[in-house]
Amino acid sequence: MEHVLPDSYSSDEKAEILRRYERLLSVWQTRKEPQDLAAVEDAFYFAANAHHKQRRRTGEPYIYHPIAVATIAAGDIGLGRTSIVCALLHDVVEDTEYTLDDIKQRFGDKVAIVIDGLTKLDKVENAESLQAENFKKIISTLSYDVRVVLVKLADRLHNMRTLGSMPPHKQLKIASETSYIYAPLAYRLGLHAIKNELEDLSLKYRDPVIYESIQKQINEVRAEKTAQLKHFLAPIEEAFKKRGVNVEAQIIERSTYSIWKRMQKKQLTFDDLYGNFNIRMITDCPRDMEKIECWKIYAIITDVYAPNPSKLRDWISTPKINGYESIHGLFMGKDGNWVEVQIRTKRMNEIAEKGFTAYWLYRPENQSESGLEEWMKRVKELLNSDDSTIDFVDTFTNDLFSEEIKVFTPQGKAITLPKHSTALDFAYTIHSEVGNHSIAAHVNNQLVQLDHKLKTGDQVEIVTSEAQHPQEKWFEFLNTAFAKSKLKAGIKEYRRGFREQGEELFNSIMKKLGLEPSKANRNKVMESQHLTSAVDFFYYLTQGRINEQVISKVLKPQGNNGGGGFLRYLTFGLWGNGNKQSENILDTSGEFDFNVASCCNPIPGDEVVAFNFPGEPLQIHRSDCPKAINMMSHYGNNIVKAKWQPKSEIAFLAAVKFTAIDQVGLLNKITNLLSNEMKLNLHSLQMESKQDLVEAILSIYVHSTIELNTLIEKLNQIKEIKKAARLI
Repeated sequence: MEHVLPDSYSSDEKAEILRRYERLLSVWQTRKEPQDLAAVEDAFYFAANAHHKQRRRTGEPYIYHPIAVATIAAGDIGLGRTSIVCALLHDVVEDTEYTLDDIKQRFGDKVAIVIDGLTKLDKVENAESLQAENFKKIISTLSYDVRVVLVKLADRLHNMRTLGSMPPHKQLKIASETSYIYAPLAYRLGLHAIKNELEDLSLKYRDPVIYESIQKQINEVRAEKTAQLKHFLAPIEEAFKKRGVNVEAQIIERSTYSIWKRMQKKQLTFDDLYGNFNIRMITDCPRDMEKIECWKIYAIITDVYAPNPSKLRDWISTPKINGYESIHGLFMGKDGNWVEVQIRTKRMNEIAEKGFTAYWLYRPENQSESGLEEWMKRVKELLNSDDSTIDFVDTFTNDLFSEEIKVFTPQGKAITLPKHSTALDFAYTIHSEVGNHSIAAHVNNQLVQLDHKLKTGDQVEIVTSEAQHPQEKWFEFLNTAFAKSKLKAGIKEYRRGFREQGEELFNSIMKKLGLEPSKANRNKVMESQHLTSAVDFFYYLTQGRINEQVISKVLKPQGNNGGGGFLRYLTFGLWGNGNKQSENILDTSGEFDFNVASCCNPIPGDEVVAFNFPGEPLQIHRSDCPKAINMMSHYGNNIVKAKWQPKSEIAFLAAVKFTAIDQVGLLNKITNLLSNEMKLNLHSLQMESKQDLVEAILSIYVHSTIELNTLIEKLNQIKEIKKAARLI
């Protein structure tokens, strides 16, 4: 294939393609020997010719996308020749007539392996798990070539940057998938800048009202906050100058998504949060002087401003599992406002921005295994489990993306676990057999039960007994899906030993009832008990949980008690029906069976999403509901974007949390507001007095978010109430 662009591109498009290619070369930071440049140039022209008939939804040449992905891989992540070549070619096998063998013959085995990892599966037996299967395929490449995941993250980032051209239901699917899987994955690999942008873009398309509101507030205060922080910096920079310390100070903004999450977690408004604008201090010094230099900077700042010791975070002595290193301190300014200061070296900052690739660039040859390498080992262990694909994805996101604690074995070996892990989680992390035979634990030389929650710094020793066996109730003791998977396997293995005894009992009962002990009859009983495994069925027979009475009731029913469900109706405007064949945006209104999710209690006025599963009523969730985000990442083809068109006579349950001064007459003011002023029905009021304060949760029936927001506004006007906010 010649190194020329085909005539299917216009002259203007050819000029723009070459301009974008030149920009790719300009941001490429790693080695650029003649052979490297030649390989990338060959891949560029190959991709440009392979995709020459394709256009993006915007009408632009498709080749713009691979060039953009390669530019992100080279500039934002700092990848080299092979990765750039793969980024340029990543859609060729999936979208054109070229095969993986064609790629292998022209570009070699390494490139072909990465391209294979990036190519989606055509189909799987269970269509609902297709997204999960494709994600598992990508994650499995971590065991042999991390470049697949890094290029995939670059691909996802560009797709998110251009998501505006997609129909609404596709935007929801891709945005939720991104926040649930790809943003945490970027964080785990240390790509903080990419993680922040992915989260911001996900919020923009999943909840545009919230995104625009926070963006507007950031823009309104940026100039004022920047001036305040420059004023804060002035005496520090003077102190640095006197001591001959060379530091680059930067004023940084928190990401929109990060601000929104903090507002949710702390139940505070944008104005009430500190730390939306922070200071980062970067110094350059030899590797062996980094700790001394960073703490020296911290000490100088404490000479100028008072620190908050409880907020000091030292990730230099103990880096995060993704390699992140920095000191975070909180200081009280002269104006009475707290200011967060991050202190790091140039090397640490490079790792914080470029993550995995920068980490390997700076890693000394004799360095012991890092947290990042430990995490990669845990990924490989998880890939070897026999969990279903959807369970694998949930385990991966729940365990391997959560915050960590670090505990120690009796021999002093550090073990990293997800936050909130228990002694039993620790036992299964050590070994399956240790977990299966656990009876208690010594934590810091104190005997504790298996459900004891661990914290960073604990030293843990598991007490075992050969007489012990894994039990179902232990699932309540476990926090990590990894340990639950090990427990599930242990229980199954233990119960296999009861199969012969169970079969004899089943045959005996069926003979007594005059029935055939067939597999079909056994399956009917299993279905009635919600069992999917014959191993569990025979075990429960030996334990008496399934007996003659249970079997007789299923196979010899005396009557039908009947039953019925309760479905509500509401008018919705719907966009997108989840139909893979349809690319048109639907705009219909009508009556639909639906269930309002209790996990997030959406009410008219909320941004909502519906899930349409065959034979079931629509499931309505708030679009920012964690469960909905999880479901959208798994079942993208079942998404229905919904918009309320409420009927005034239908009321919905909502909850408000507030803190107030405990004074006589408070309750009377609240009930008067609800009953007399706003004419709202009270569902419940839970109040707990703590010294002179009251913490309360108020559950009421409202017709819309407008009504709920009016109630919250009026509650905040009651002088005894210090803060009222929506709970869910």
